[in-house]
Amino acid sequence: MKALGGGPRLIALDVDGTLLETGSPVSARVAAAVAAAVAAGAHVVVTTGRTLLTTRPVLAELGLVEGHALCSNGAVHIDVAKGVPVAVQAFDPAPAVTALRALFPEMIFAVEKVGIGTWATGDSPGEFSIGEYLLVDHGALSSEPTPRLNGYWPDGSLDEMLTLLQTFVVPDASWVHGEFGPWLTVSRRGVSKGWALERLRLTLGIPRAATLAIGDGYNDREMLRWAGYSVAMANAPHDVRALADEVTGDVDDDGVATVLERWFGR
Repeated sequence: MKALGGGPRLIALDVDGTLLETGSPVSARVAAAVAAAVAAGAHVVVTTGRTLLTTRPVLAELGLVEGHALCSNGAVHIDVAKGVPVAVQAFDPAPAVTALRALFPEMIFAVEKVGIGTWATGDSPGEFSIGEYLLVDHGALSSEPTPRLNGYWPDGSLDEMLTLLQTFVVPDASWVHGEFGPWLTVSRRGVSKGWALERLRLTLGIPRAATLAIGDGYNDREMLRWAGYSVAMANAPHDVRALADEVTGDVDDDGVATVLERWFGR
């Protein structure tokens, strides 16, 4: 097997669509596979687009009580034992908000307030059930640095959004779109799951060849390219699956466990 004959020592796991179906708990089989990897000494790093607040319940379900987690697509690195951020990659959201409003006047924006909640310009589908949720105007929303700016275009389609985004360029920002609707997430330029994982890998002193990443979304692309061995979920879009060394089962079929049990038993 490519690069992982001795088993992975750093394991990056996406959450929604990978560890669990959004709105559902982690299955007992997946939780057991993660626990077995941790017991064997592997660094299991939940690596997600979720905020710190919405990641904490997943860490608890998995029984992860120490180590590292990467939230907000790598922009927020948390100490699992303490439950607090040790590094936050923030940026000024104002230029991106201005540029996006010119393209999408009806777009609803939300910014993360790390460990506190969300400020938003309106209501949109999403995970805002944990922490403060404050409705603000565009000026207030843009007034402070944030690690993550979300945009939702309520009256558009993903294809239409992607066409218009071809002209969206903000010097200090990078963006990634969602899989299933007119969503995008803007971060500090260059920050991604893969970028954050490489920083962590160097800190831990783990060879690239001993790294494993499993994901399903467009925000997982850099992570899959980074890993010594990459696995996409069967429910991932075709172009995400094409990046991976392997495609495992669907999230509903415990595809993560199928991979981890190869090295850590069942």
